[in-house]
Amino acid sequence: MTDPSIKKRTNLFVILASIFLTNAILAEVIGVKIFSGEKTLGFEPVNWTFFGEYVLDFNLTAGAVIWPIVFITTDIINEYFGKKGVRKISFITAGLIAYVFLVISLVTVLVPADFWLEVNATTPDGTPFNINYAFNLIFTQGLGIIIGSLTAFLLGQLIDVYVFQKLRAVTGPKLIWLRATGSTFVSQFIDSFVVLGIAFYVFGNWGLSQVLAVGIINYIYKFTVAILLTPLLYVGHGLIDRYLGKDLADQMMEEASEDTSFI
Repeated sequence: MTDPSIKKRTNLFVILASIFLTNAILAEVIGVKIFSGEKTLGFEPVNWTFFGEYVLDFNLTAGAVIWPIVFITTDIINEYFGKKGVRKISFITAGLIAYVFLVISLVTVLVPADFWLEVNATTPDGTPFNINYAFNLIFTQGLGIIIGSLTAFLLGQLIDVYVFQKLRAVTGPKLIWLRATGSTFVSQFIDSFVVLGIAFYVFGNWGLSQVLAVGIINYIYKFTVAILLTPLLYVGHGLIDRYLGKDLADQMMEEASEDTSFI
C-alpha cells in the first residue's frame, strides 16, 4: 500500500510544478506584447527621464502580468521541497521554453493556405491585412531575446533559491514574508537587467544607459508586485499546511531547509 504521506508530497509537487510551468512558459509566449501600465489604469504616461536622455513610461511586457505567480510558486516550492525542488523544476522549465521557441520557429516557415490568407485579408474596417505576417511577427523572437530570456530565468531562479535558503537558516520557519521578499529583491534585480543586457546590448543596438533605464522600470514593477502579493503566499502556505497536516508540513519544511527533500 502506498504511503499516504508520499502520495501527498507527490501530488503537491505536481500541482506546484504545473502552476510554475504553465505561467513561466505562457509569460514567455505573451511577452511579445508591450502595454502601457498608466493608460491601462486610465492615467497619462509619467514621462520620466533617465540619465538625461531616455524618456520612459511604465510600458511593460504582457508576460510581466503573470510573472509574479512564478515568484510565489518558486517560494512555496522552495519552502516545502528545498533547493533540489526549485532547481529541478527550473531546468525542466528552461528546456520546455527552448522547445516552445523551437516549435514556433519551425511552424513560422510553413507555407500558409491560400484560403486562410483570403478570409483574413482585411480587418473589420476594410484595411488590408496579412495574417501570416502578423502571426510570424507576434510569435517569432530574435535569438538574442531567447538566449537572454533563458539565461535570466535560470540565473534568477538559482539566485532566488540560494538567498531564500540563506534567509531561512536565519529566520527558521517564521518570517515567511522576509525570505520571500528578500529572495525576490535580489533575484529579480539580476533577472531584470540580464535579459535586457543580453538581448538588446550584446545582441542588439541599445546603449548601456538604455538597458539600465528600462531595467529600472521592470525591476520597480516586479518588486512592487511581489510585495503586494505577499498575502497570497501566506494563503497558499495555509492551504498546503491544511492539506498535508501539521506534522507532515513541518517535516517537509525541515527536510527542505536541510536539503534532504525526497525530490
